[in-house]
Amino acid sequence: MYETSDIRKGLKIQIDGEPYIVVDFQFVKPGKGTAFTKTRIKNMITGSVLDRTYRSGEKFEPANIEEREMQYLYAEGDNYCFMDNTSYEQVFVPGEVVGTAALMMPDNLTVTVLFFNDRPVDMSLPNFVELQVVEAEPGIKGDTATGATKPAKLSTGATVNVPLFVEEGEWLKIDTRDQSYVERVKK
Repeated sequence: MYETSDIRKGLKIQIDGEPYIVVDFQFVKPGKGTAFTKTRIKNMITGSVLDRTYRSGEKFEPANIEEREMQYLYAEGDNYCFMDNTSYEQVFVPGEVVGTAALMMPDNLTVTVLFFNDRPVDMSLPNFVELQVVEAEPGIKGDTATGATKPAKLSTGATVNVPLFVEEGEWLKIDTRDQSYVERVKK
């Protein structure tokens, strides 16, 4: 069990059977009365954020959270199949958990899947992935002084804005946090 003195950013607790993570906290000791801790917590399943105040000495139940390194194998309907890198067990993760990250996942990509009571609730990609350009319009000669960009379709189906010199067949390093072009990569 956790107490209010254990509260820190990133602490995972369980409230009313749901997992929450502490986003922000502030310890307050007024001149009169008992000390308390103001917290901002985020539901790890729904994403909703709550502001809660806890008196000193209150106890919290730790959330049954487990992170597993998994390898993306394939998509089947609205579900995505991942393989656990340690046990080689295959797990289907629902599309609502994967979300828009599916556009940045090439086959065999290693990701971190977060489980709550053996149920996948969240997933995080590596910060950068390398993807191939499958469709890009040719750049207009002489239009480089403005730092202009053009849309390019990648091998996973995502479309990102790239500089005019990028051509079809090239490999790009893409930032998965904001789905933006970083640099060209030689393969």
